[in-house]
Amino acid sequence: MSDFPVTSLRSVELSTPDIAGSVDFYTRVWGLDVVAEAGGKVFLAATGDDFHVLELKAGERSELRKISFRVGSSSDLQMLAGRTVAAGCTALRELGEADAPSGGHRFVVREPQGSVLEFVHGDIRKQAKLVANRPCRLAHVNVNSNDVEGLSSFYQSVLGFRLTDRSKMMAFLRCNDDHHAVVLAEAAANGLNHIAFLMPDLESVMRGSGRVVDAGTPIGWGIGRHGPGDNVFAYFVDPMGVVVEYTAEVLQVDDGYKVKGPSEWTWPPGRTDHWGIAPPKSEACKKAQLTIGFAK
Repeated sequence: MSDFPVTSLRSVELSTPDIAGSVDFYTRVWGLDVVAEAGGKVFLAATGDDFHVLELKAGERSELRKISFRVGSSSDLQMLAGRTVAAGCTALRELGEADAPSGGHRFVVREPQGSVLEFVHGDIRKQAKLVANRPCRLAHVNVNSNDVEGLSSFYQSVLGFRLTDRSKMMAFLRCNDDHHAVVLAEAAANGLNHIAFLMPDLESVMRGSGRVVDAGTPIGWGIGRHGPGDNVFAYFVDPMGVVVEYTAEVLQVDDGYKVKGPSEWTWPPGRTDHWGIAPPKSEACKKAQLTIGFAK
């Protein structure tokens, strides 16, 4: 099995023009809990062992401020700090003690296409207590890119990820046994496509989706089953315009997995998922997937 320096996707940070509204949605509707408030940010946890999976900060508009990855060792953290800068990343915070309530050591860079990446080791973990119908951790983050091959190469050669599949529009990259932790989607402008939260099972995706619909947020796409990753999905647009996904049953892979190319990931006309039952993606969801930029 590959020895990945990055061992997991830990959390994401968003700016929001209505922090109270966003906190309400992600707690009352989405199923997260507020675990800390510090430095003008609200930290929200899922039911797994991550101290937090989402940071919210007030801003003029909704933007992706940061993607945080957990690193396996302090030596790997130091190695990645040097390697990212040598690869053309801009250092935003040098390697040192993290100032978030989750603690640990970290460094922060901006990769050449504009997204801010944080790498953390030794952060606080909590006791996991999985709860039906609520998210247990992040599953993946999907980033729009006007140069998918270039960004895919960066994630592989610099960060140590491995390519698992390449569809016509997307590259799927892993840093552990999950089929993907990062997805890169071809787009005219770089930015956030969506954030996926892992649910305990298919039933939780269904019941969680019902809770979100009951709260007044319609399903933007789904419920269905993806091709690459074989995961169940339901997409929504949060009140501030960010696309979020409930997912479950993500394919587990090892080094023997055969990478498939675009010619192997095709659907019959009119089908948008593996099952063939998901209706077309809503126009609101399509627009939102191309609207959220990176914070400067």
